[in-house]
Amino acid sequence: MYRLNDAAKPIVEKARRLARESLAPAAGIVDSEARFPREAVDALGENGFFGLVLPAKSGGQWQTPSTFAAVVEELAQACSSTAMIYVMHVTASQVIAASTTFADRDDLLREIAAGRHLTTLAFSERGARSQFWAPVSQLEETEGDFVTSAQKSWITSASHADSYVSSAQSPGAESPLESVLYLIDRTADGVRIDAEFDGLGLRGNDSAPATFDNVAVPRGALLTELGAGNPAMLDIVLPWFVVGSSAMANGLCRAAVSAATRHLSSSRFENEDRALRDLPNLRARLARMNVRTEQSRALLAHTATAMERPDESTLLSVLQSRLAAVEAATEVTDLAMKACGGAAFSRHLGVERLFRDARAGWVMAPTADHLLDFVGRALTGLPLF
Repeated sequence: MYRLNDAAKPIVEKARRLARESLAPAAGIVDSEARFPREAVDALGENGFFGLVLPAKSGGQWQTPSTFAAVVEELAQACSSTAMIYVMHVTASQVIAASTTFADRDDLLREIAAGRHLTTLAFSERGARSQFWAPVSQLEETEGDFVTSAQKSWITSASHADSYVSSAQSPGAESPLESVLYLIDRTADGVRIDAEFDGLGLRGNDSAPATFDNVAVPRGALLTELGAGNPAMLDIVLPWFVVGSSAMANGLCRAAVSAATRHLSSSRFENEDRALRDLPNLRARLARMNVRTEQSRALLAHTATAMERPDESTLLSVLQSRLAAVEAATEVTDLAMKACGGAAFSRHLGVERLFRDARAGWVMAPTADHLLDFVGRALTGLPLF
């Protein structure tokens, strides 16, 4: 599907093996107990996946968006909470890698590539709701450096990441779009995690709110120039997050198709001596699930390739691939519940977990409603924000 090169194929195979051996066995407990999948995340770091798309000079594997998508799909089929943590880490690490202002960039990238540093995004704010591109918080200058206070929400890996790639308005900004990105340590003075995550789906991804109370931001911790945060969100964060989160949604779809296929093929009406697969309506649901999944995967494969040679149509592909994946995940997992009937409502098939996890993409910024508006804006030549 993703036209992987010879170097990428063994990497994806390793991800498939890790998913089977390290992620899948604990996925049910991660979900039921809302437990951060520490062992699975550590396994990804130890096997080089933290630096999958980082430059070789930093110890990374310098792989493409296509390889990233293929890896995330494998992870998501086993444990979507782990996949979400990984997507946020890779997206945040791309911001660090692209920075020309961050003083410790090269040293930190080496730590990330070695699997010793987990990072994440801290964009969404209570006052901005799901409009992650419009921070309410602001940096204030103090003796050549900065300080900031913020009410951040939905920080994936909030209590477990080593650092946050965060956003704020620049000092004296007249618009939220005049923003800046910066990096802070999770354990920095003034950083406080406000609650534990207890959500419907992706229950192990530790997506929690945090308060930044007069947190010091040295000038060397800036990841962009003042006022250049919004272009970085559009050119770096959005495409990498879209590829990763879309691949996660597609992985959920593939897992649902597999689970439904196994159930329809193995379960029987003993009084009639026939299998569930003998019912045309159930076969039709399975067919729709598979077609919808492959449509979404094909669009993402096109988008991932386009990111390697971007042109004026790439942004539209990025937006459409996430919208397609979000819609596919909700539709396919809904069909899986219907195709598997009463068995899907128990936990032994794993379908109800996929159903719940798929709903997270619908409300995760940019939400499905935002994406519809963004696609319409892109088609008609309007700015996204």
